[in-house]
Amino acid sequence: MEEQINERLSQVQIWKRIFLMLLFSVILTIVRWLMWAVILLQLFFVLVSGEKNRNILSFGRGLAVYDYHLLLYLTFATDALPFPFSPWNMQAKLQLPDEN
Repeated sequence: MEEQINERLSQVQIWKRIFLMLLFSVILTIVRWLMWAVILLQLFFVLVSGEKNRNILSFGRGLAVYDYHLLLYLTFATDALPFPFSPWNMQAKLQLPDEN
């Protein structure tokens, strides 16, 4: 058992994944703060003009999809790396691995 753990810990892929998960955790925190800024800005526009701002709406949608992809990677639901290792405009629908 201990040999298997030591063997896994010596694999470069594991350490690469750990590093990327730490990086994406920091990015996720920044994305969540940006999302709050989008929420408050959109609320301001709705209160002032009575309409949603399309540019803020589009940016918020993109942030939400990015947040989704970050969470999928962090929870091991996918091995697909989020932005900046893949295009920003990834779709919300993502091919997940089979659960065997």
